[in-house]
Amino acid sequence: MRTDHLLFGAAYYLEYLPYDRLETDMEMMERAGMNTIRIAESTWSTLEPSDGVFDFTCIDRMVQAAAKHHFSVIIGTPTYAIPTWLARKYPDILAVTANGQELYGHRQNMDITHPGYRYHAERIIRAMMEHLKDVPNIIGFQLDNETKSYGTAGPRVQQMFVASLKKKYPDILDFNREFGLDYWSNRVNDWADFPDVRGTINQSLAAEFQRFQRSLVTEFLSWQSDIIKEYKRDDQFITQNFDFDWTTHSIGYQSQVDQYDASRCMTVAGADIYHPSNEELTGAEITVCGNISRSLKKDNYLILETEAQGLTPWLPYPGQLRLQAYSHIANGSNSVMYWHWHSIHNAIESYWKGVLSHDFSENETYREAVITGNEWNKIGSHLKNLKKENKIAIMLDNASLTGFTQFPLEKAGANGYNTVMRWFSDALYRLNIEYDMISSREQDFSGYECLIVPALYSAPESLLLALDSYVRNGGHLITTFRSGFSDEYLKIYPDMQPHILHECLGLHYDQFTHPHHVDIVPVQSDVMAAAQEHFSHPDDSAFSLTSSACEWMELITCDTAVPVLKYSHPAYERYAAAAKNQYGNGSTLYFGTMFENDELLESVLLSFLHETGFSGGDLSSDAPHYPLIIKRGINDSGKELCYYLNYSKDPVSVTHHGKNGVELISETAIVCGDKIDLGGWGVAVVEM
Repeated sequence: MRTDHLLFGAAYYLEYLPYDRLETDMEMMERAGMNTIRIAESTWSTLEPSDGVFDFTCIDRMVQAAAKHHFSVIIGTPTYAIPTWLARKYPDILAVTANGQELYGHRQNMDITHPGYRYHAERIIRAMMEHLKDVPNIIGFQLDNETKSYGTAGPRVQQMFVASLKKKYPDILDFNREFGLDYWSNRVNDWADFPDVRGTINQSLAAEFQRFQRSLVTEFLSWQSDIIKEYKRDDQFITQNFDFDWTTHSIGYQSQVDQYDASRCMTVAGADIYHPSNEELTGAEITVCGNISRSLKKDNYLILETEAQGLTPWLPYPGQLRLQAYSHIANGSNSVMYWHWHSIHNAIESYWKGVLSHDFSENETYREAVITGNEWNKIGSHLKNLKKENKIAIMLDNASLTGFTQFPLEKAGANGYNTVMRWFSDALYRLNIEYDMISSREQDFSGYECLIVPALYSAPESLLLALDSYVRNGGHLITTFRSGFSDEYLKIYPDMQPHILHECLGLHYDQFTHPHHVDIVPVQSDVMAAAQEHFSHPDDSAFSLTSSACEWMELITCDTAVPVLKYSHPAYERYAAAAKNQYGNGSTLYFGTMFENDELLESVLLSFLHETGFSGGDLSSDAPHYPLIIKRGINDSGKELCYYLNYSKDPVSVTHHGKNGVELISETAIVCGDKIDLGGWGVAVVEM
């Protein structure tokens, strides 16, 4: 979605304030160069305090104050947190999950398929839209909030699931055969006997139910979108703030939503990205989650939530808030919106701090937002609508993510799939190789010179054949252990592994294990050469690329492939740990394990990309490397932008390679070969 300016602002809740300071807040936001607020998504109980009684006073006041200060407004449908009266009216509205029925209190506890919930959700949406449809400074609508199925698995949902299976498998024998239900006498001989799926020990059936739950989210968001479309103007957008799988912060692809499918009902993709700060800030989460967001609709996206101060451990160092903001824009976002403007004084988010702290006074974070906002007011027209044409992509697959949840890695557990994905995405990030994140539904990969397919555990034969064709026709494929292992129903292919891909990869295996005290060493000199070129060490005599295998370990036999890495262990030394192969007009690189040495992984990738003639990044020995991050794109004027981002507290200098141009923030002329000095956590943007 194209915008005529960068959106900069925060979520704002008049309803949460301990006293009325709406005008003061608007003035402070305006001084900070902000121009947008996001409201309404969390306040159904205020907007409809009792059944059928609506009160839009707070919304009206916020919208009017925003208009006075020339602010745009994004309205969220308030459907992700139900009011008490609705829970009382329909006791069964609270979702039945694997842990039993939810209790009222936390958000996102309802069954999104419940007829009573749908009736009242539609009513509040329509009442809001009717009330707000003619307000000129409302620029778009957010559907719900970080929507998922919330594990809903009650009797009605299970009946819907069985109905979908009956439609898919008219012959119940085919269903039993496809899911291997003879095992442990789980066979279903009559649809009327279908058991509660929450108790299944059949991972294929469990995965199919999770797929069905993801489809409920797609249907739910599409349903809301259709309602909004009846009221919205042509110039207003529809979005959703997708979030990501989570540990202590956003880590990667969401397991509970098919974001590529669900985003089709929106005009612009939106995202909530949260990441560590201070010493742990790397920018990797901003990149990987932003790349997913940009790839959903192959267009610019909106950051609808990110942290200002955030959780207690996330308090940013001076300079980091500005660096983060520029990083989002450099990745293709057209907005930075904080959750939220002010800190909350009670309840579960009391220690989640906004731009302002609990005393509402100016602080270091606010003053840095002022710097960012006013810079963007000056140069934002050069930064918006950034377009990227990347030569490498990482392919994502929900079914494989589910497979790794059902059959976890040794230590990564439920986060195994994203652990493997992040192993590659973070390596590309550190090497300043920009990448897209595409869906496994795409079976034409010819637009990319190189395709990385991490842990494709679950794949129909059509997808495996598409990958084979991609390589045969000149593509370069990097993939990993546990790929081509099972079909789309998690049923393991009963032939040589990896299924179909063994010829393309030039290798096979028939045994695997968890590695314990197994080292990995390079076989080929070009890997060591790449390491020596790109990574400096104070004592070259001590330079080593040995690493420890972790999480998984396949015993690879090379057929036509050439070993790149091998296991250093008396029981396994005859097996390859990674191997490359020439196939047709293309080539492949396969990893049979993971390992802990980042420099070894980066060296293997650099060596392989050198061989392929990869043109999508600087592979030279003097190429900048993390913590100096470089991002590029084309702006609205058709000019190239180059962002230099210093993810370090220490000052760095970087040589500008490219056309002559202007550093936009300082308004300084830049000539190819000039040194650009960046302070700790510093930023420079060169337009060429």
